[in-house]
Amino acid sequence: MLRYTLMRLGIFVGCFVVVWALVYSGVAPRGLGASNGMWMVVLSLLVSAPISFVALRKERDRASARIAPRLDRSIDRVKSNLAANRSQEDEADDEARTTARTTATPEAAKTAEPTSGQVS
Repeated sequence: MLRYTLMRLGIFVGCFVVVWALVYSGVAPRGLGASNGMWMVVLSLLVSAPISFVALRKERDRASARIAPRLDRSIDRVKSNLAANRSQEDEADDEARTTARTTATPEAAKTAEPTSGQVS
């Protein structure tokens, strides 16, 4: 991964040097006011991105092949943690509902029975 990043940075630096030469020779337009440096960086990024996409395809595939197993392990770990949390939450919810039903049932029975002096 570091190799891919360094190669990509090298392409950007090369494009920046070319853009700098074009801007100062007058072939490419200068930025407005003090924005010349930012203009050169943006233009270099726009030029280097498609070059990196095409030129570094094999290196990008190698880097992703190294990262994929670690990513799969991380995803599996997150999924198992989510499943464990869901089951804990379901157990707590079921327990709370059962407790509420057992506590509410005798009280509901008392209020449902008419007491002396009440007409049903």
